[in-house]
Amino acid sequence: MTRKFDVAQVREDFPILQMQVNGKPLVYLDSAASAQKPAAVIAAMTQLMHTSYANVHRGLHALSTAATEAYEGAREKVSAFINAPSADQVIFTSGGTDSFNLVASALGQSIDAGDEIVLSQMEHHSNIVPWHFLRERNGAAIKWAPIRDDGSFDLAAFEAQLSSRTKIVAVTHMSNVLGTVTPAQEIVRIAHARGIPVLFDGCQASVHQAIDVQDLDCDFYVATGHKLYGPTGIGVLYMKREWTERLPPFKGGGEMIDEVHFDRVTYGRSPQRFEAGTPPIIEAVGLGAAIDYIRSFERGDLIAQEHDLLTYATARFEDLNWIRIQGEAPGKGSIISFTMDGAHAHDVATLVDRQGVAVRAGHHCAQPLMERLGVTATARASFAFYNTRAEVDVLIEALHRARAIFA
Repeated sequence: MTRKFDVAQVREDFPILQMQVNGKPLVYLDSAASAQKPAAVIAAMTQLMHTSYANVHRGLHALSTAATEAYEGAREKVSAFINAPSADQVIFTSGGTDSFNLVASALGQSIDAGDEIVLSQMEHHSNIVPWHFLRERNGAAIKWAPIRDDGSFDLAAFEAQLSSRTKIVAVTHMSNVLGTVTPAQEIVRIAHARGIPVLFDGCQASVHQAIDVQDLDCDFYVATGHKLYGPTGIGVLYMKREWTERLPPFKGGGEMIDEVHFDRVTYGRSPQRFEAGTPPIIEAVGLGAAIDYIRSFERGDLIAQEHDLLTYATARFEDLNWIRIQGEAPGKGSIISFTMDGAHAHDVATLVDRQGVAVRAGHHCAQPLMERLGVTATARASFAFYNTRAEVDVLIEALHRARAIFA
């Protein structure tokens, strides 16, 4: 049974939102970097450590059995959350970065000099640097799908980047800087028509919209726990069945094997094939609890709350002629990156923090995008369903105070 969404009650579920910073009520607008955790997540992780912690899968005693059930139960929850065909196509990693490295390393064994990797100009460094490894080590070429001036994805220009040498398309589903939502199904259709696999960075999109990997028809989908109101140290990689059976292991060690002998080794099946060593047991349980929390509401209510915040905040920002919003693509997610005339983003973030407002400042691990925008850094306010219009007003007032210092 779903709960009725009430933002005041929701805020009570997040203990940290009750605190003060610099003598002011905390206004946390940095959820795109890492979201806060509801009490249910904290309790689930603590309960596991109190009552049933043990290593998973190989133990025959009661605690190991309970921990294994909790760990694999979390995988089932993730599978349902993204509508994967089967839970064994959901691989737990240490985070989004680990997921990208897994795919790049495994695919890289069949990528040669002159082969091409297509990224977008909006990518996070975690979906750039692993592919640069292949450029440096294998001689692969990286091609960049451009964005328009409003931050929207240029589908025609993307298509023009593809060739017979393109080995993978790896693009964001939602930009962590601009909030741009890419035309995912069209990207897949165009790439698959040429036999090219597609990976989506869903670390932002999975937070702000319902994800159906079967409907997207993508080959790989990446999400991360700490943005989904869960803990750090846990990531998700979905793979289509053909890839779980085809890709070589990324790491070697315990759990991912079938048999190990002096002269040979054979590997297990997915997901264990890609989960070497002791897995993030407590973190997986925390992620499962976070998904339970999100699914305790109608997803449409959460999306509507965030859309209302974005609409309201955008209107308030447009009244400030000394602020420039970076990225205004139609249908964007609840992120506003901006620059202030005559002020560096770091100074802006420092000054609004004095009013208890937490925003991010810098290049947001997206330096190629900063080059495309012609800026060195932006400040970024990112909204979650636990934020309110009143908090937007506090941000605007804090920006006015900061502006008065630079004017």
